[in-house]
Amino acid sequence: MRRVVVVGASAAGLAAAEALRREGWDGTLTLVGDEPYAPYDRPPLSKQVLSGEWAAERLPLRPPADLDALDLDLRLGTAATALDLTHRTVTLADASRLPYDGLIIATGVRPRRLPGDGAAHVLRTLDDALALRERLRPGCRLVVVGAGFLGAEAAAVARGLGARVTLLEPAAVPLAHAVGTEVGRLLCRVHLDHGVELRTGVSVSGVTDRGVRLADGEVVEADEVLVAIGSLPNTEWLADSGLPVGDGVLCDQYCEAVSGPHLMRRAGGVYAAGDVARWHNPLFGTPMRIEHRTNAAEQGMAAARNLLAAPEARKPFAPVPYFWSDQYDMRIQAYGHLRGHDEVTVVDGDLSDRRFVAAYRTGERLAGVLAVGVPPRAVRAWRQAVAGGVSWREAVGADGRATA
Repeated sequence: MRRVVVVGASAAGLAAAEALRREGWDGTLTLVGDEPYAPYDRPPLSKQVLSGEWAAERLPLRPPADLDALDLDLRLGTAATALDLTHRTVTLADASRLPYDGLIIATGVRPRRLPGDGAAHVLRTLDDALALRERLRPGCRLVVVGAGFLGAEAAAVARGLGARVTLLEPAAVPLAHAVGTEVGRLLCRVHLDHGVELRTGVSVSGVTDRGVRLADGEVVEADEVLVAIGSLPNTEWLADSGLPVGDGVLCDQYCEAVSGPHLMRRAGGVYAAGDVARWHNPLFGTPMRIEHRTNAAEQGMAAARNLLAAPEARKPFAPVPYFWSDQYDMRIQAYGHLRGHDEVTVVDGDLSDRRFVAAYRTGERLAGVLAVGVPPRAVRAWRQAVAGGVSWREAVGADGRATA
């Protein structure tokens, strides 16, 4: 193998490229990115960049000298448009074709949008964050559509800048499907305490030049609108490739893309990592696609190592997913697979104090934990329990208090 192409120049793609070089691979390494910027960090976009605390110059993941040391064929500002598995080539928007012996797909996701003629912001790229930051002023009326973690973080920052914020959410309790009803209600109260107008159980049908239109015809007026209603994996360029896609690039436990009518045959030297990869996580026994910064870096490294390894030497990618969110003065941390849980219970602290650890049960095992206002070291102890497949009874005990 002499030529590897990594499509996607963000955290997962850069981590893959670095892992290849660390493993001693010295062939031609091409890194493709559709944005004109060198790989940069995305979590600060909705926090430090949007608030103006950070300048754009702080975002690059590596200084230029470190990128130079990787000896990359760096193709920035041009997107991949097609993949030919038979001839093992990637076609770019400028019509150039890149031959490969190994391929890592790390093309990430793009924001979902709403219909309508009115201009609305999204928040995925550096340009998105800078454009919204330019418009946020004291007294500005901002409507945020979607009270997930991204929308909630942006709402918190906007309030800190003096904007008047309305947060619209179709669910009765934001994030209840992921973190549980009681924890979701706590997060609601934090926003209400900071002066956000939170409206739940409302659906937005589109964006207008006056704000947004709800499904019942009401118009919620705004100077600026931020749409934060989730994302879509960037897989359109793979449409005619033969790779199966379904909420991401479908991969096995080694992060290798699968193909064939029953998804049993491997694509051959094609791996995926980061937000675009939907792979089987053997630790939880389920396929998952994770849109978190830590997972992107870890999966990029795992995909690179497995690409280089002999088939029998590959290692399953079986992480305990981790994410964090900063809202006002509140740090939220979570380990594990919280979605689809069967039970949630507070095992330490108290929700009313906004300092607690909540444990999540799926089946008979501890599936994950979420903590607010707790030192990272204490939360990491719970991570070890999740990684060890500890049973619910062993972790929580019959009285609902922590034993792990």
